[in-house]
Amino acid sequence: MSASPAGPAISVLMPVHNAATTLPGAVQSILDQTEADWELLAVDDGSTDGSEEILRDCARRDARVRVLAGPHRGVVHALNRGLAAARGRLIARMDADDLCAPERLARQRSYLDAHPTVGLAACQVRFGGDEDRAAGYARHVAWTNSLCAHEAISLARFVESPLAHPSVMFRREVPMQHGAYRQGDFPEDYELWLRWLEAGVRMEKLADTLLVWRDSPGRLSRRDPRYAAEAFHRVKAGYLARWLTLHNARHPRVVLWGAGRVTRRRARLLQAEGIAIDAYVDIDPRKIGRAIEGKPVLGPSALRTPGGCFVVAAVSSAGAREQIESALVAAGHRAGRDYILAG
Repeated sequence: MSASPAGPAISVLMPVHNAATTLPGAVQSILDQTEADWELLAVDDGSTDGSEEILRDCARRDARVRVLAGPHRGVVHALNRGLAAARGRLIARMDADDLCAPERLARQRSYLDAHPTVGLAACQVRFGGDEDRAAGYARHVAWTNSLCAHEAISLARFVESPLAHPSVMFRREVPMQHGAYRQGDFPEDYELWLRWLEAGVRMEKLADTLLVWRDSPGRLSRRDPRYAAEAFHRVKAGYLARWLTLHNARHPRVVLWGAGRVTRRRARLLQAEGIAIDAYVDIDPRKIGRAIEGKPVLGPSALRTPGGCFVVAAVSSAGAREQIESALVAAGHRAGRDYILAG
């Protein structure tokens, strides 16, 4: 089936690099969509394993598959090349190692058509890996799935990426108005969400599980330093500092929950953006009552009354974030007004 002369409703953007083993399944999951008004923009980024040949064979069988091939220049170049060639009014992301449910494009298109103020609609994803061997990744998937409403996504953005990149569909005008993917020493999708949220783009997540998010050994997030934890902290520091300027009544002063070496090292990124740390909070009795870098270390009991400070909770160890938020909420603190999670 070919696209209508005016262009398809949806452009599915799929960067491809040496994905021959998973590519046929990924493409077939697009061909099997109940929504028929789409084009698949498969941008082959210099593959050497036969991926381009697989894509060209698919294009011969279905004219809705468009292949853009070129030398290897990286995922950001591939994504932006695909965006520039897209003819759809909606852009759906897809990776060459993931699988879509048959109704994915129809559900996301319907949601965006029914909610004109929403700029991006993601969906729930199912973890496609070994949950025992990749427990951290599985926890991340469960966490992203818990963030559905725009308000929850917005408040959680400084923890880590609140959206699974290949699960999103957004309006074509969003990157036109607020910029496309940027090249740098940071995860390109996370920087994009931070920038678009800062610009006021409304993001929602459907309750439907419409994508299998595979945890392939070659996934960039496992082997590229741009997706390491420190890269996330580097890129979000400026965005968080600007958010604090607008939402912290005591700007630039904050209290940082977390007095360990790693947390303090990451806090210096905020200090470089003009944020002043008045004190640290920690549960370690060996630290409470001491001074670190000239700032007092307080126990959680010091935060029993909301309104006296703004707390940036920067601890990222498993389970700690949930415990910190529970303690703050129990004491009457409200997310976005009295504290923000950033670890």
